Amino acid sequence: MFNKRIGIDLGTANSIVFLEPQGVVLVEPTVVALNTDDYSVVAVGNEAKTMIGKTPDNIIARRPLRSGVIASYRITEALLKYFLNKTIGYSRLFKPDVMISVPAGITSVEKRAVRKAALSAGAKRVWLIPEPLAASIGAKLPIHTSSGNMIVNMGGGTTEVAVISLNGMVVYNSVRVAGDALNDALISYMRKHHGLLIGEQTAEEIKLKIGSALPIDNFMTMDVRGRDSTSGMPRSVEVTSNETVEALNYPLSKIIKAVKDVLEKTPPELSSDVINRGMVLSGGTAMLRNIDRLLTKATGVPAHVAEEPMYCVVKGTGEALKNLDILQKSLDSE
Repeated sequence: MFNKRIGIDLGTANSIVFLEPQGVVLVEPTVVALNTDDYSVVAVGNEAKTMIGKTPDNIIARRPLRSGVIASYRITEALLKYFLNKTIGYSRLFKPDVMISVPAGITSVEKRAVRKAALSAGAKRVWLIPEPLAASIGAKLPIHTSSGNMIVNMGGGTTEVAVISLNGMVVYNSVRVAGDALNDALISYMRKHHGLLIGEQTAEEIKLKIGSALPIDNFMTMDVRGRDSTSGMPRSVEVTSNETVEALNYPLSKIIKAVKDVLEKTPPELSSDVINRGMVLSGGTAMLRNIDRLLTKATGVPAHVAEEPMYCVVKGTGEALKNLDILQKSLDSE
């Protein structure tokens, strides 16, 4: 009765917190700023993200996760502690139960690191749920039935593809290509084709404002500011949405391959369900223009973007907390 139950989508780019019964209560970048003199935490989340690329020598703004996996345990603990404190307050009589989404197929060592960080941050009990399973629950797919449900969860660091039946993953594949790889592709394209050096945040802005997976007839344009790679002086160039199609082609082809690999390994009975129902796209990268049309064209299987794709995983963690008895076999707990 007094126990708070919290679901956390611990993403490479953004972390989202679900508090029962309120729903989604926090959305912040997975970034921590540290003072290198004493390794104290200077800022977390939105405040830390604004510091990326703008800090003095003694402060570094860092992401504690790489491809959905803990790269720095201590920083991840600080991040989780910040989320718990901001969600349920600093002073609390009862420790919360926490459900955290993790990439499918991570090692037992990586799972232990996430659990240990959450327990050290103040959780009473910790459950880990694979991201594709959480995303399919959040997208309201009927995963409890014996029919096949296909989910393609595209976050910041990883794209995870799975066919789910009877509350478990039958086939899955995970590739470390997602939103961050798209940003890197745009940075590389601007350097090669326009001689302009841009940062990660500018690349993200291009992707969100004019990015597209397929050519558009009435294409959009955007003025992009950066540093000239030759003179070193600030410069601005106009970029079209159809240029982003060319820039994003390579990383998107890797995502298509991951989807095809899962389709090829799916049992025939479940394949027929997938063809009838199509695949559901979740995660922040699912909001890229025309990515559903690209996957439909590449695979022949209808692709649909879930409602509120960015929140599918975290909503799934919240629902999983309510149905622990049903999902127990698919979860890691401590």
